[in-house]
Amino acid sequence: MANFNFNKVILGGRLTADPELRQTPQGISVTTFSIAVNRRFTRTNDGSQPTADFFNCTAWRSNAEFITRYFKKGNSICVVGTLQNRSWTDQQTGQKRYATDIVVDEANFVDSKEAGSAPMPNDAYNAPAYSSQETEAPKFEELSNDDDLPF
Repeated sequence: MANFNFNKVILGGRLTADPELRQTPQGISVTTFSIAVNRRFTRTNDGSQPTADFFNCTAWRSNAEFITRYFKKGNSICVVGTLQNRSWTDQQTGQKRYATDIVVDEANFVDSKEAGSAPMPNDAYNAPAYSSQETEAPKFEELSNDDDLPF
């Protein structure tokens, strides 16, 4: 049997709070934040109350700096990362606790600059924004006789 291990997560949602940049004692940048992702179904039959799942995320080094600089509460974000389990003993109850986090490898803009809920800094990363505007269709050369085609 082959040894097959795969751990990759892609999430798109909205930040539930402003991410805050911290430093480890070794000077490594880290930020933790939560993403709300709406489910495809609603809690009630009339569809009036959507249900969301909340995912805790951790980003390190330049990813942490990028996220805290350009994303604010309510902004849409797409993250790519891995699931990571951790456990600890609760100091108050002595019980073992568990948590599953997404360790962020990539963070991407989803909203265009105009659609974002928080203003971007003047020196914002100049990533291409996705637009719903249609681009001009490519022009193709008309072939008069397709008998010369090799397929």
